[in-house]
Amino acid sequence: MFIRPATASDKGAVDALLARSYPVLLARDYTAQELAATLPVMTCARPELLGCGTYYVIEDGAALLGAGGWTPDATDPALGHIRHVVTDPRQLRSGVATWLMHHSFDSARAAGVQRMECWATRTAEGFYHAVGFRTLGPMDVTLTGSITFPAIRMARALDV
Repeated sequence: MFIRPATASDKGAVDALLARSYPVLLARDYTAQELAATLPVMTCARPELLGCGTYYVIEDGAALLGAGGWTPDATDPALGHIRHVVTDPRQLRSGVATWLMHHSFDSARAAGVQRMECWATRTAEGFYHAVGFRTLGPMDVTLTGSITFPAIRMARALDV
């Protein structure tokens, strides 16, 4: 397995990974109506993330196994945000997402970030607890216009 920063040329592969993963993994924690409204937006890789340098992909040969990363907060240089993490459903509990998180934590630390925040799906709350996040409470994430997605706001400190 190999981890590297994503590029714009990864859009198709990341879109396919999101489309393969989110409908399967989120189905147990979200209603069919919630998913019908949000999956068309959530399963598209965001171009600004693909080119930011802190959004990563994990590959095994030609297979894309996971993607995710972080971005700095727009106003607080000590705060970073975990962004659009996804793992191939066949790779769950294989260490892919944990590797993405630790790689992101190391990169954020090197950039001077002291705290991380994430807006987790209900499905991923347990995973984020396992990598050191604590639950702050429920929230709604605005995806586009009037489309919102129920999520969980979480945070953790980065040891420096």
